[in-house]
Amino acid sequence: MERYKIIKEVGNGSFGVVWRALNKQNGEVVAIKKMKRKYYSWEECINLREVKSLRKMNHPNIVKLKEVVRENDILYFVFEYMECSLYQLMKDRLKCFLEARIKNWCFQVFQGLAYMHQRGYFHRDLKPENFLVSKDIIKIADFGLAREIVSQPPYTDYVSTRWYRAPEVLLQAPTYGSAVDMWAMGAIMAELFTLRPLFPGSSEADEIYKICSVIGSPTESSWAEGLELANAINYLFPELGGVNLSALIPSASKEAVNLIASLCSWDPCKRPTASEALQHPFFQSCYYIPPSLRPKSTTVARTPPSGLSGRRVVEQKCAKKYPGSLPNSKPADNITSSAKVHASLSTGVQRRLEMNRPDGVNEKTNKNLVRQPKYQPPIKNNPRGMYMGKGRGNGIGETAEKLGSMTIGAGRGGGARHPPMKAGVAANRSSDLFTGRSQVYSSKVAG
Repeated sequence: MERYKIIKEVGNGSFGVVWRALNKQNGEVVAIKKMKRKYYSWEECINLREVKSLRKMNHPNIVKLKEVVRENDILYFVFEYMECSLYQLMKDRLKCFLEARIKNWCFQVFQGLAYMHQRGYFHRDLKPENFLVSKDIIKIADFGLAREIVSQPPYTDYVSTRWYRAPEVLLQAPTYGSAVDMWAMGAIMAELFTLRPLFPGSSEADEIYKICSVIGSPTESSWAEGLELANAINYLFPELGGVNLSALIPSASKEAVNLIASLCSWDPCKRPTASEALQHPFFQSCYYIPPSLRPKSTTVARTPPSGLSGRRVVEQKCAKKYPGSLPNSKPADNITSSAKVHASLSTGVQRRLEMNRPDGVNEKTNKNLVRQPKYQPPIKNNPRGMYMGKGRGNGIGETAEKLGSMTIGAGRGGGARHPPMKAGVAANRSSDLFTGRSQVYSSKVAG
């Protein structure tokens, strides 16, 4: 780490601290993430999800991990530097973003997601804090919860910040996949238009209630599997009809509202894939889409080989309805990496993993865009700053069983009472409350 000069701290969270730093060899500004826990073996480091996933990805809209350094049992991630997070641009803003800028950002994010899903990974923690912005470019960051689509279930019931958590995860589905990222994108798109969260639940029970209030309760025809999941944990959905999304998002065009509505579908198989989202009329006036990211024109019935996980079977089933939704997990051929052993006793560096990758393919993402004013750099010591997606405000994930016997308090939820669940759930458990962003949006709650 002697090759880097620390400039200032730009983020601090429960997992680590992030510095803006300067590479003394080439003058490049980078972001260095120092992990708080210690790592006692190199194998433990390179098997981290964030390292394994980012080593396989090279895309203009995915943040680049330049180097991994383990020194004196302390792990450092060296990333390309981005000016700020999308959340930082939103949190103090009074005037809504222009739809052209939202369209530009979302188009780039969907390209990054399509690339990621095709390579067999889904993010699981998409939220405004985990999108990094520099000028007109936006990139997906913080892959600490990323998972391979072919990995074995059961999956953890805590993924992503609650406001962006898909209903199948809230209902403790044993398997889920890339569709959870698409749900999160629907909620984030709506928030970009209104500057307030679409589903600001104060607990997991309240989160489901907020979703039902906006898009209406699920039925046998809209999501039969969801009713089965709810029945398995003794949960009874409230009977709500939902509202017109156009009334909640008045500044959005008809095409934008249509895309948000499809992304926020109860049934994961009814949500468009990232490749399909790029073909939506909302992006009709946009930009060139690389052939590798376009959905396939024909649907091919696929039979999963023996030994694949339950989630892959679910992906196969969804692929019949949506051509191209089954990601291609073949890694990119042009990505190389090498682990070098450093025996320098003076520096204490034991291992360094250099990400020797060429620059990403020119996706022509911003061809027809008007340049926006330069954004301000991230706020010092902001606990929800860039790269620190798992800091204050995430909370600790509750299992779906904690939904039982919960009622909605008279706080930000407006005092509405949630229909009680059936018996069989332990009482006196603390609810999963936000301590951060809920206060920011206290006067601007949708739904």
